[in-house]
Amino acid sequence: MENIITTLKNQFRDTGIDLLQRTSEYMLDILKRDLPLILRSSRKEKLTICVIPRSKAESSYLPTQLFLKKTIKAYATDQDGFQDGTDYIIRHTDTKTTHMSKSGYGGTGDMPYPGITKATCRISEEVWGKDILLIDDLYTEGVNIDEDAIQALLDNGAGSVIFYSLGKTLKRSDQQ
Repeated sequence: MENIITTLKNQFRDTGIDLLQRTSEYMLDILKRDLPLILRSSRKEKLTICVIPRSKAESSYLPTQLFLKKTIKAYATDQDGFQDGTDYIIRHTDTKTTHMSKSGYGGTGDMPYPGITKATCRISEEVWGKDILLIDDLYTEGVNIDEDAIQALLDNGAGSVIFYSLGKTLKRSDQQ
């Protein structure tokens, strides 16, 4: 899973379009398997799919660095029971890339704090009353980025929020 996510994020802008497209198709297969199960277990008629934005302002990324979001958008626009809300949370102010900050590649902006989603993102009024399926690439326990985004959606009127992560960051002790 890690290779899929890092490939689609194309952090260093060095992944070719053919590999991005093949990896996107593989990710789409995973979404087609997992997300209908979430819809069924939610007992909702429809879920609006939103994504946790990357850590930098979205305008600073090349289109080839947004393939993860593009893949999720493709799924959301093509499947019964889902609505595309992938542009409902857009980052306008950079934050630190938490998993890269210790190595010196975290970039500019603040580390996560309560309220950072509201402070650094535009949240569409379209979330009002909707049942949201919020997707993130990696869940990192204790950082609270996802929890903060969930609260921001609820504060902006979402009817409910279900969280789905494609992967989880393991602590060093968990990796052994």
